[in-house]
Amino acid sequence: MDGQSAGSGEPGAAAPGGGAHATPRAAPTLPPDVDLTLRVNRIPHRLRIQARVTLLDALRDRLGLTGTKKGCDQGACGSCTVLVDGERVLACLTLAAQCEDREITTIEGLARDGVRHPVQDAFIRHDGFQCGFCTPGQIMSAVALLAEGRTGSDDDIREFMSGNLCRCGAYPNIVAAIREVATTSGGARAGVPEAAAGPAGGTTAPAAGTGPTAGGGDGDARL
Repeated sequence: MDGQSAGSGEPGAAAPGGGAHATPRAAPTLPPDVDLTLRVNRIPHRLRIQARVTLLDALRDRLGLTGTKKGCDQGACGSCTVLVDGERVLACLTLAAQCEDREITTIEGLARDGVRHPVQDAFIRHDGFQCGFCTPGQIMSAVALLAEGRTGSDDDIREFMSGNLCRCGAYPNIVAAIREVATTSGGARAGVPEAAAGPAGGTTAPAAGTGPTAGGGDGDARL
């Protein structure tokens, strides 16, 4: 065959499907581990993780903070919303390594000194949840919304909460809860809590959005 491989018009080409002349593929190389400190709810945590680990997986799998939910894992549902330096971010699209030495607040860190955040109380009063799976993300986004001052009207609230989906359709009650806080609890002053407020590791009340019927208990942590 004049030195040509079967099924090929070029000398030395590998036969279809591999064979004696097929070049072996190199094994994929995983990114190296990184050492970093995540400051979560006013408490620093020293971790060694792979550089590709998301903030969501670090919070849930390494720190046991399962109140932050893994919904779509594609940045489309808002269930994983947390605050980083007071701004809302999607934890499923944020690398943990990007958040080193920044102030991260999750649903578990909203209550201070045994007192729930005004948004948590408002969600309870207005029944702003049904299954509760999306509730932690809804509350975290609402807290940031108040701090941003984007509560001029109900339409504004709907627009700037549109990144948080609720399959149960509790939107009217969610809007009512946010509206109440905006008008009766000092608006922006009821938003993002000061990082230095309250003792680190202090006792906190059960947070709305973290109980077994509000989508935050360990029983549904892997839904």
